[in-house]
Amino acid sequence: MIATFFRIVNAIFLWAGVIKFLPKQSFKRYLPVTLFCSCLLLIQTLLNPIFNWWKVKGGTKYMVFDALAFIFGPFFTINLWVFHFTYGKFPLYALCNFIMDVIFAYFFNPIFQKIGHYKLKKFNSTTLFCISYSLALVNYGFQKLTEKIDSSDSV
Repeated sequence: MIATFFRIVNAIFLWAGVIKFLPKQSFKRYLPVTLFCSCLLLIQTLLNPIFNWWKVKGGTKYMVFDALAFIFGPFFTINLWVFHFTYGKFPLYALCNFIMDVIFAYFFNPIFQKIGHYKLKKFNSTTLFCISYSLALVNYGFQKLTEKIDSSDSV
């Protein structure tokens, strides 16, 4: 019950912030990279029942709901903001993601497990950090490639 409440409140506040404060040109510019990485996380979620990386109380239905709430809630909105403030400054981007991924893996992850969002099975906090940080670096490369392609199209 508390996990569902957290998901709903989290999504409302984060999306309200994006809608109200993120410039539309930033939303359009960083939407492809955010969708790309969201798809990677969705693939990871679809592979989870095969590899049993984590467990969500209530079975597959709740696992899908939990994953969608995370991916299209905090992950999606925070990804847009991080790119808005740090893109073009790779050291700042890398540091910002490093800090956020450490906080997620070692602070929020135990809290989320305690309140019943999920329970890691074959992952631990370090694995979670490594995956999250690797995805951040892949994201940056994807955005650079996307902008390189866009700039060559407009020539």
